[in-house]
Amino acid sequence: MRAVDLIRRKRDGHPLTHAEIDWLIQGIANGAVADYQWAALLMAILWRGLNDDETASLTRAMLHSGHVLDLSRIPGPKVDKHSTGGVGDKTSLILAPIAAACGVIVPMVSGRGLGHTGGTLDKLESIPGFDVRLSTDRFHQVLAQCGLALIGQTDEIAPADRTLYSLRDATATVESIPLITASILSKKLAEGLDGLVLDVKTGDGAFMTSEGEARRLAASMTQICTALGTPAVALLTRMDQPLGNAVGNANEVRECIDVLRGGGPPDLVLLSIELAAEMIALAKIEPDLEHARNRAHRVLQDGSALICFRKVIEAQNGDPHVLDDPEHRLPQAPVHLEVSAPRRGFITRLSASAIGLISMRLGAGRSRVDSIIDHRVGVTLRRKLGEEVEGGDALAIILAADAASAERAAAEFLETAVDFAEQPPNVPPLILDRLA
Repeated sequence: MRAVDLIRRKRDGHPLTHAEIDWLIQGIANGAVADYQWAALLMAILWRGLNDDETASLTRAMLHSGHVLDLSRIPGPKVDKHSTGGVGDKTSLILAPIAAACGVIVPMVSGRGLGHTGGTLDKLESIPGFDVRLSTDRFHQVLAQCGLALIGQTDEIAPADRTLYSLRDATATVESIPLITASILSKKLAEGLDGLVLDVKTGDGAFMTSEGEARRLAASMTQICTALGTPAVALLTRMDQPLGNAVGNANEVRECIDVLRGGGPPDLVLLSIELAAEMIALAKIEPDLEHARNRAHRVLQDGSALICFRKVIEAQNGDPHVLDDPEHRLPQAPVHLEVSAPRRGFITRLSASAIGLISMRLGAGRSRVDSIIDHRVGVTLRRKLGEEVEGGDALAIILAADAASAERAAAEFLETAVDFAEQPPNVPPLILDRLA
């Protein structure tokens, strides 16, 4: 085979065979296909697309470009969740302990945040001592001991994806739904799963701002996942305003602890329970979603999920006392500045993307891959979309490293993140659809 012939075929709109796609992926490691040839092929794929068979072949080839975890020695159904990301999207730290407390084995391999979206690993690393860089043997030990392990992607998992992702980023080909599907699923299916739950977000603060595109991505991922032998369910959810009230790493961990203690914002609790229930149902621990929801609520209310989270924090060398005293054990921003409503009205816009960017500029996120995270900083919302406020009411609290950055963030919040009107807005439901 020659790469140039396959590039030409795809450029002209013809499908590639499984063997050809396999050869192209192997060519990344053995040098048979140069980066500039893959760059050309990625642009051809962006324009011409891939059919379902091609997307499944690409996913399978990327999955097997590295190590696939063998978790067969750990008894129990293995199910994980993946979110396409958003602002305040902290459900992993809640639903994983809930599912594990119900008997699901959750081998969660997560990522870091970039831009205005937060990363699960950054949140976990705000817990003093928490180690997300476990060896494969230690990962297995923690998983067997706790029913849950929370780590970052290793060099052995889907190495072809790292090469292709960097090329996509540099060649403006990120937006291709087949390429997104293969990228996400090749990493997730390398966990050796029996089922996968997907949270595909749409709206102002989501990767897919268009509901139609988000729906296409959700359908693509569930179809390809199932075609490769792993049952999958996707929820299509709104990301127009931040999920919950907390944005920023330690800030979000505090809110997760509040939920695991039986409190927390209603929207965050609702979505965490629903995603956990989907995991429990996929694992066949309960016969249907209604029983799974009831089981999830039960382990949340009786403290079993909190106990599970404590066990995994201890097992991964973190400080378990953060669960007893999160206000003092987690990193604290030295400056807290209240943002007040300038007038009376209903909140008609609370932009997730604007609040995410404010939090990033405070230091909670990355503008570049090598940016240093400040786990202390962020934003805490005091009001949400649709609520009525009076002039002078608290809208948010800015958590900052110094007074100057807090003042800038507060001014930016009022200028870019919030709008008011005399009449209440129509607030869409958080969960738009379920695809299975």
